[in-house]
Amino acid sequence: MGPSAPLLLLFFLSWTGPLQGQQHHLVEYMERRLAALEERLAQCQDQSSRHAAELRDFKNKMLPLLEVAEKERETLRTEADSISGRVDRLEREVDYLETQNPALPCVELDEKVTGGPGAKGKGRRNEKYDMVTDCSYTVSQVRSMKILKRFGGSAGLWTKDPLGPAEKIYVLDGTQNDTAFVFPRLRDFTLAMAARKASRIRVPFPWVGTGQLVYGGFLYYARRPPGGPGGGGELENTLQLIKFHLANRTVVDSSVFPAESLIPPYGLTADTYIDLAADEEGLWAVYATRDDDRHLCLAKLDPQTLDTEQQWDTPCPRENAEAAFVICGTLYVVYNTRPASRARIQCSFDASGTLAPERAALSYFPRRYGAHASLRYNPRERQLYAWDDGYQIVYKLEMKKKEEEV
Repeated sequence: MGPSAPLLLLFFLSWTGPLQGQQHHLVEYMERRLAALEERLAQCQDQSSRHAAELRDFKNKMLPLLEVAEKERETLRTEADSISGRVDRLEREVDYLETQNPALPCVELDEKVTGGPGAKGKGRRNEKYDMVTDCSYTVSQVRSMKILKRFGGSAGLWTKDPLGPAEKIYVLDGTQNDTAFVFPRLRDFTLAMAARKASRIRVPFPWVGTGQLVYGGFLYYARRPPGGPGGGGELENTLQLIKFHLANRTVVDSSVFPAESLIPPYGLTADTYIDLAADEEGLWAVYATRDDDRHLCLAKLDPQTLDTEQQWDTPCPRENAEAAFVICGTLYVVYNTRPASRARIQCSFDASGTLAPERAALSYFPRRYGAHASLRYNPRERQLYAWDDGYQIVYKLEMKKKEEEV
């Protein structure tokens, strides 16, 4: 062994001492950490046991309460079923009483004898209407209703084109608007996000009221010209009829309605001045003037030129009227009360003179939400499309021959 061997031995011994000290400190540190973890695990186990015991106590307390609640729910369900049955029986009794004691027809004897409140009219006014079809049906009963959905505001109009595609739906929301919604089919309209499925058609002039009509591919509506109702000027209380081509989106024709001093025809629908209607015979208009502010007027229009072919003064009162429709040349006026009640057809006027008012059926509508803002008859389906406080409703009609007893 050389002289350097003692030096190497001393070097290794000098490094071995510090390493043993570090290992000792590391072992002590690990023991302390393990002891802390064991203590925390013991605390977690104690808390879990305590929570489990509290949960068992809570469950034991809630089980009797749940049993009591279940019994009370069954009792309430039984009572609700009983009340529902009593309401159904009451509805049947009311329907029976309405059938046995119908509302009196709106016929005033002096007007019936003299030819109506406007017997002083000239030309073809109040002359009997010559039917162009063999349609001879009258409403016997408003049989049932189907509530489709709620779309838009409290007032509006939804309808189909009786001469156009059978599935397409037209929706005109509001009493002063310029955009119509068009749905390709009824199923699209009933969807939750219906507006996304609709195309929009904007008309050049906003409509007024809810008297619009879709007929033969055209939108017929009344606009308020400058100086129209409420605007002052020479055209005070006059309205302009617009014929709008839905496919080309152009105004085809327009005409100032030939009646002065127009007032809302329906006492419960103050925003509508002219209510357009279509039936098997064509295009009609319901209106009222200050010359006879108590009764409705009816006019037959030429759908091609918007000319007024014939006019009638009807015995149907304006008071408490909410809407109207025409079937086979007969005007049916629907009445209600300002506090919403059951609507009823209480007055009818047959322009052809075939159906006497006292022989017409005076039908009640099924229960609804409020009051009809519009009613549109579809002669192809024999159904009414109604707008009731924002709800879109379809009414099915039961018909009879005018010559039959109703």
